[in-house]
Amino acid sequence: MEVVITALGPDHVGLADPIIHFLASRGANIAEIQMYDHDDEQLFAMLCRAEIDPQALSYTSLRQAMQEIGARTGLALRVWSRAARQGRPRIALCATYVLDTPRAILEAVGDGTIAADVPVMISNRRKCESLAAAYDVPFRCIGDAAGQADDQSTVALFDEFDIDYVVLARYMRILPPSTCWQFAGGRIINLHHGLLPGFPGFRPYHDAQAARMLAFGATCHFIIPELDAGNQTINQQTFSVPPGTQLEEIIRQGAEENEPACLVEGVRRVIDQEIQLHFHRVIARNSS
Repeated sequence: MEVVITALGPDHVGLADPIIHFLASRGANIAEIQMYDHDDEQLFAMLCRAEIDPQALSYTSLRQAMQEIGARTGLALRVWSRAARQGRPRIALCATYVLDTPRAILEAVGDGTIAADVPVMISNRRKCESLAAAYDVPFRCIGDAAGQADDQSTVALFDEFDIDYVVLARYMRILPPSTCWQFAGGRIINLHHGLLPGFPGFRPYHDAQAARMLAFGATCHFIIPELDAGNQTINQQTFSVPPGTQLEEIIRQGAEENEPACLVEGVRRVIDQEIQLHFHRVIARNSS
């Protein structure tokens, strides 16, 4: 069984040792390990991906052991395994103003294109509350009057609803590194409304038109804490327009048609386990 262990907490010597020692002593095969010291913030972060034999070490026992290590070291420790999920994986759907992309995910879940459940929609604004209600999905607003997100509340909701994957469907807030680390390992999926790496920014349609492009697109990618997002592409989808097409029409086609299709296919690939994230690279599952 593959498990992902993430650790986050105050930086001091030897934090990784008890985690690695426990895994090794129980015969686990460590396939990936990454450790970062954020000196400015005095913060330690780690991701460990390992294969365990459930006969030698049960998933429940592993989680309990990590909780005990976390209590001793002051680390926020999380253990997650897709294989341990009883039933369909659970998605936290995050959105802000745009309705087409989260609606596309909800429709794809409803018609079976995405074999997962959406137990909660999270937003820093209330624009999408009626959309959640239309699909009988609980809605939680974690933003203040100005739309500033409460990141601690967001993490608490991921835990409360026992979330496997976080899908950012045009969620207009940047997740802080602390949140990204706690759900690292290919669990956070984002949609960017431009082709990466060529048009990263907040106005990719404007930038592409200014570059006299006739092809526009969207990128579905994994979010990771340390590197630029464009290297972790899950899916890209493009559309072309005739010369002279107005920017407003380009944006409409992108937002209403191309972006939702791109995100749905990207999420489907992850849910169906066709691809995985390994050492910051997207690879076909079971490939090297």
